[in-house]
Amino acid sequence: MHQACAVGLVFAGCCSNVIFLELLARRHPGCGNIVTFAQFLFIAVEGFIFEANLGRKRPAIPIRYYAIMVTMFFTVSVVNNYALNLNIAMPLHMIFRSGSLIASMILGIIILKKRYSVSKYTSIALVSMGIFICTFMSAKQVASQSSLSENEGFQAFAWWLLGIAALTFALLMSARMGIFQETLYKQFGKHSKEALFYNHALPLPGFIFLASDIYDHVLLFNKSELYQVPVIGVTMPIMWFYLLMNVFTQYVCIRGVFILTTECTSLTVTLVVTLRKFVSLIFSILYFQNPFTLWHWLGTMFVFVGTLMYTEVWNSLGVSKRQPQKEDKKD
Repeated sequence: MHQACAVGLVFAGCCSNVIFLELLARRHPGCGNIVTFAQFLFIAVEGFIFEANLGRKRPAIPIRYYAIMVTMFFTVSVVNNYALNLNIAMPLHMIFRSGSLIASMILGIIILKKRYSVSKYTSIALVSMGIFICTFMSAKQVASQSSLSENEGFQAFAWWLLGIAALTFALLMSARMGIFQETLYKQFGKHSKEALFYNHALPLPGFIFLASDIYDHVLLFNKSELYQVPVIGVTMPIMWFYLLMNVFTQYVCIRGVFILTTECTSLTVTLVVTLRKFVSLIFSILYFQNPFTLWHWLGTMFVFVGTLMYTEVWNSLGVSKRQPQKEDKKD
């Protein structure tokens, strides 16, 4: 029952979150800062009450280490959201972020001196090829859509390149944060709830530097058309409704993944999260009519097959199938 509930929370929360994020980004592409601030504030308040016990509980991991992790986490969140304002379509955004495996492997080899099997390198090659195909085809679309004049076309392509650079930077920073977090957990033990709270609470003062942008979008949200919320019957500007739903579904998504990691095997977590990303991608393409060619589909297939290969899903499934057969023979 707990596993089914966790899977339901992940699909309902994470897929809905992507939908409301795209609804926000389509109306106001530069609204990433207010979205990130709202998410951080909600999770920080919830964690302060239930995890930090209103500040009375001391952290298991020293604050100075969290400060380093939070700096990276804050930077990754802001850069990823801002990339949507740089001619980056939501499907490409989702596919590109799936390249975290590549970044983790590269930094693992450089920093941790790790070595991987041939299957790992093959899977990373598939993911890299998939991202390259999708990125290349998106570049052609940007160039063709902006062919009204040479100046407009050049500007659109330049912004798109900046968006790709921003996503690449966020990808590498996220991988570095993962390695840092891994070393902390080895030293102090795993404290995922605590890390979730501090990763969202400590960056809040940093939003002071983004206050003017957040305030501008508050005014824009206030000017959006009114929307009557079903069941409750409350009327509010529709952009605020989208934002509230985005924050709520983000929390449901995070809680679902947390329950999944505690109740299920890593194989189940990998399958559910990968499938969730694929469902979100399909919905974004169909519902929002995002441009997606056969080449994009090929690249997407490479990304997801490579991801599953990297996590050794096929080998794990083979082991799980053989085990019951052995037990039957013993009986």
